[in-house]
Amino acid sequence: MQDFVSNFSFTDFKLNGFHTLGEWRPMLFIPYFLMFLLSIIGNSTILYVIISHRALHSPMFVLIGLMALVDLCSPFIFVPHLLLIFLFDFSAISLVGCLIQMFCIHYSGTCQSTLLLCMALDRYFAICRPLFYQKHMEFSNFLKIIIVPLIRNGVLISTVVCLAGRLSYCSTNVIDHCFCEHMALVQLACGDISINNLVGLLTAFLVPTVDFVLIALSYIIIFISVLKSGKAHLKAMNTCITHIIVITFTLIFALFSFMLYRINNNISPGSRVFLSTMYLLFPSCCNPIIYGLRTKEIRLHFLKLIKHMKVLPL
Repeated sequence: MQDFVSNFSFTDFKLNGFHTLGEWRPMLFIPYFLMFLLSIIGNSTILYVIISHRALHSPMFVLIGLMALVDLCSPFIFVPHLLLIFLFDFSAISLVGCLIQMFCIHYSGTCQSTLLLCMALDRYFAICRPLFYQKHMEFSNFLKIIIVPLIRNGVLISTVVCLAGRLSYCSTNVIDHCFCEHMALVQLACGDISINNLVGLLTAFLVPTVDFVLIALSYIIIFISVLKSGKAHLKAMNTCITHIIVITFTLIFALFSFMLYRINNNISPGSRVFLSTMYLLFPSCCNPIIYGLRTKEIRLHFLKLIKHMKVLPL
């Protein structure tokens, strides 16, 4: 009997996030659906505006478009299933499906971090090295700046997911979450998870932490350069402030989501799940609004689009 238990491992799981709300849990469908809808409309609009106007095909706007694409795709990884859980208690997920979802969720998160770093580098070259901007941001170099970090992200996230897939899950098959977050699944394993925790921490250091340090360093140099040059680069600084607002939102939710599983605290499971979902969903809702309002070129083209729609015959 003991041998059977040690060799047994669950291959199907149940997502049980917000279970403490009981009969009130279906009410969560409304706010999450509205945020999902806002994310789709906002990011689709940003993408359309950037793609349809050749004046916005410079590296900076291409990066904003790629961020909108990531923000558009990320909610589709978990929100439709989340809404089915709220309405119909459709909470079942296979181990393979869970691992695929885990990879997609964490990879999209690292893509956001990488794109924010690329935006910071773009502003650095535009403000601090304007004479060499075209050289550093030409298409071949532009691809290298993006592709190399994305490969790094893919290798690290794949390692985390593969290690999670090798564990035996024989204690329970109930995941106290609304999607397959790494630590939410791994903590259900009946074996030693120290390697998984170590690789997870290493990934967090090599991706968001390294990216954040480089982003911070870039903006420190930019601010010093602007202070020395007076008002010469104040217009370019407006875009930097937009990026910093987005980075702040993303970093705060990422930090809370990452640390809540690794420190002893009295935060309820429902609050922990809420913060994790907001880490993925809230930036995708706010980013298009922030970029749309604070980026002059996008705002002007968006207003032209609205005026054009008003004069179209019904």
